[in-house]
Amino acid sequence: MEKEKIQQILEAALLAYSKPLSVETLQSLFAGDLIDQETEELPDLEVIKTALFDIQKSCDERGFELKEVSSGWRFQVRADMAQWVNKLWEEKPQKYSRALLETLAIIAYRQPITRGDIEEVRGVAVSSQIIKTLTEREWIKVVGQRDVPGRPSLFATTKQFLDYFNMKSLEELPSLQELADLDSLAPELDLLGQGSANTSDTVNTGNIESNIQPSNDPEPSTNTAEPQEVNSENAEYQEIESLGDFNGQDTHGATH
Repeated sequence: MEKEKIQQILEAALLAYSKPLSVETLQSLFAGDLIDQETEELPDLEVIKTALFDIQKSCDERGFELKEVSSGWRFQVRADMAQWVNKLWEEKPQKYSRALLETLAIIAYRQPITRGDIEEVRGVAVSSQIIKTLTEREWIKVVGQRDVPGRPSLFATTKQFLDYFNMKSLEELPSLQELADLDSLAPELDLLGQGSANTSDTVNTGNIESNIQPSNDPEPSTNTAEPQEVNSENAEYQEIESLGDFNGQDTHGATH
């Protein structure tokens, strides 16, 4: 099959499907090909990957991009186009509490981790509702139990978490060393001052982008003194929050 035809089929599939598609799934589209009856062998995976890279390059000057995330490849609106595309949706932006984002950040950077470990870092109890929300959104999952009395569950992030934050793997999480100068991030994120309740960053929420507005609602404290690790946890939280600034928007929100 000609190279151009392969690219056209891949483009059509990526536009039609509402979720990222892996290279293997895309390759399977050519099985039992009805267009070219003489084709008996599937295109090699490298051929599929080369075609995807060519499509990706052809999108350089467009308002959308072909992005590889953890679950596969998808077309999405470029982040700098979001302020205009967001006007197509009238629903209120999803809001997440600061406590939820802090918990998610700790899990992302220190996984696998138990609920008790999270509470030790944060210095406050972790609400069951936070764990439930993160689990229902499929951002975290139980990956095992620690071999200690009580066998507490170990939590880790999922592929859906990586897809949501526009990452291919955990290696793309910003290094905490990059946050040595936290003061330089304060004006941008407004997380260190009194204005943090009004902070708004955009992240991908599947088919549309929404505003994350961390709140400073207090949680009941279980310790009178803050552990020394809390400072590094704050850095982790700020990195998870700032990832939204670079998130693209899935084009399927406008087509489905």
